[in-house]
Amino acid sequence: MKQHGLIATLVLAGCASAPATRPAVRAEPVERPSTFSTLGLQQVVGHNARTLEGLFGKPDLDVREGAARKLQFRSPVCVLDAYLYPPRSGAEPLTTYLDARLPDGRDFDRASCVAALGKRQQAR
Repeated sequence: MKQHGLIATLVLAGCASAPATRPAVRAEPVERPSTFSTLGLQQVVGHNARTLEGLFGKPDLDVREGAARKLQFRSPVCVLDAYLYPPRSGAEPLTTYLDARLPDGRDFDRASCVAALGKRQQAR
């Protein structure tokens, strides 16, 4: 009797259809965020607020939150936000990140904005 059950199971297993093959899925290309040049940023990144003020003049906005600081410099060409954080507790905050945009809010190359703001300071 056990043999009949085993045979019936094998027969029924043979009747099972093969798994349906799935059509190949083509991945949509991923839009990568625009990259920014790092040239021209070495005079800003890793430096303190005094250095930035020497390069660009008095900031148009100076926001402090805890040990962090955000300096904003504006020109007719662009707006640059410099984010300064202390490298360790109690240390002077240094520029660790920059964000640049056009006055209307669209992205702008950071190095180009640094250059434009440097010209702003030279004109004063």
